[in-house]
Amino acid sequence: MSAPDAKPTVPEAPKKDAVLLVDDEKPLLDVYVSALGPYFDLTTASNAREADFILQKKTFKVVVADHLMPGGNGMNFLVRAREDFPHMQRILVTGYMKPEMLLRSVNEAALFRYLLKPVSMGELLKVVMDAAKAHDASVASAN
Repeated sequence: MSAPDAKPTVPEAPKKDAVLLVDDEKPLLDVYVSALGPYFDLTTASNAREADFILQKKTFKVVVADHLMPGGNGMNFLVRAREDFPHMQRILVTGYMKPEMLLRSVNEAALFRYLLKPVSMGELLKVVMDAAKAHDASVASAN
């Protein structure tokens, strides 16, 4: 007689950090998802209004938003996100950044970083990983 086969215990994979990606260009969102998907729990939105709705339903450590989108720009979205979710780290992706706009972005949205297009996927991955760590440090220092 042999004992019934016991299922081997498989360690649970560590929980991936939640990241919200906001961009009106679907092909660009797809590239971001391909680069970040293996490392993060990703949610995408195609505009600021959709992203605002998603933020009310789920908690994120990091949000990456495009600057110029139809129906509301990413900067204004990130300023609102800062007010409602102060620990969530904010990253702005832009193709056009005047110095005065950059200063406003950093001050009003308290950006973790801004990235100029075209963004290398290696840089995006590093910045999002660093932002997730900064989120954890911000939460830890608040407790």
